[in-house]
Amino acid sequence: MERILPFTDEHEVFRTAFCEFLDQEVVSHYGQWEKDGGVPREVFKKFGDLGYLCIWLDEKYGGVGGDLLYSVIQAEEMQARGLNSLYTRLHGDVIAPYIYTHGSEELKQRWLPACAAGEKILAVAMSEPQAGSDLASLATSAVKEGDNYIVNGNKAWISNGMLADLVVVAVRTDPKAKPYKGISLLLVETNTPGFSRNRVQKIGMHAQDTAELFFSDCKVPQTNLLGEENKGFYYLMEKLQWERIMAAVCAVNQAQYSLALTIPYVKERKMFNQTLSSFQNTQFELAKAATEIEVAKSFVDQLVVQHLAGQKISKEVAMAKYYCCDLAFRTADRCVQLFGGYGLCEEYPIARQFVDSRFLKMLGGTSEVQLVIIAKELGL
Repeated sequence: MERILPFTDEHEVFRTAFCEFLDQEVVSHYGQWEKDGGVPREVFKKFGDLGYLCIWLDEKYGGVGGDLLYSVIQAEEMQARGLNSLYTRLHGDVIAPYIYTHGSEELKQRWLPACAAGEKILAVAMSEPQAGSDLASLATSAVKEGDNYIVNGNKAWISNGMLADLVVVAVRTDPKAKPYKGISLLLVETNTPGFSRNRVQKIGMHAQDTAELFFSDCKVPQTNLLGEENKGFYYLMEKLQWERIMAAVCAVNQAQYSLALTIPYVKERKMFNQTLSSFQNTQFELAKAATEIEVAKSFVDQLVVQHLAGQKISKEVAMAKYYCCDLAFRTADRCVQLFGGYGLCEEYPIARQFVDSRFLKMLGGTSEVQLVIIAKELGL
């Protein structure tokens, strides 16, 4: 099916170069990173050296001023290789925009060039152990003291948490305000006294370092405030539309990769003196998966176009995030079943797809959060 995304010749040249980079510098090392439990810092530097971080960023801050379609290309090609735990895009496409949009000129000049170069790594800390996706229950506090904020609390499930040099932290600056109106965003350097972190051990996504962060009387300059005080929740919501569209892009391409792993396998694997692909059940299961993937691709492409046009599509984005993330896991589950016992062996990539795809239903707002958004938009 012909796609509606307005890719140009320049986009396709970029795609070719990016694919070559992934194949030469990433794919052969990824299995070791999974065993090691993290991606080395040097990988971010390699991305930065080639301009693959913060592509959208103005040249004055170290970017190349590209459009968001470059981010789509990166997501598609990374997922097409099963590089589920490589979170360079979180750093460049999700977190850096908070600094660019709401940071002072001093903060932009100080941090963005280093972020684009891969010299400094970013994380964002919203979720908390007792709150999860519920920002209204956020408890990490920031109290003014002289020219600083004193930050106390902890954050959970923070991607890039162990590598990060700088964290965008959602804090409560007005405990008396209505829940969503007392939240602010602070930039906290991870070498700040009173800051500590622990690695979280997960069932999958092993190369993606995930951490719990602790703040004990961390002294953070008031100049590290992003935007205005007590408007942090609205800044977070402002960026979530694109973040969730990209989650859907990743999810549908992750489903496509599971399918791509399985079709050759069922053509070769024999049972009862015939290939698995000759059984009608196999054909039907993969035909259903392929159909669902194509439908999802078309829907997500349409949302990308609408977002680029500046449209507010919160309901549709929530639908895409919910459906595509569920699809990625459902497809991996179908495919694991067709691999039989081999699908449960770690040396088979489909096993990694199965455990990794489960995370998609949690990240960027759980599936249940997306359903709440949809229900509200329906007037329920």
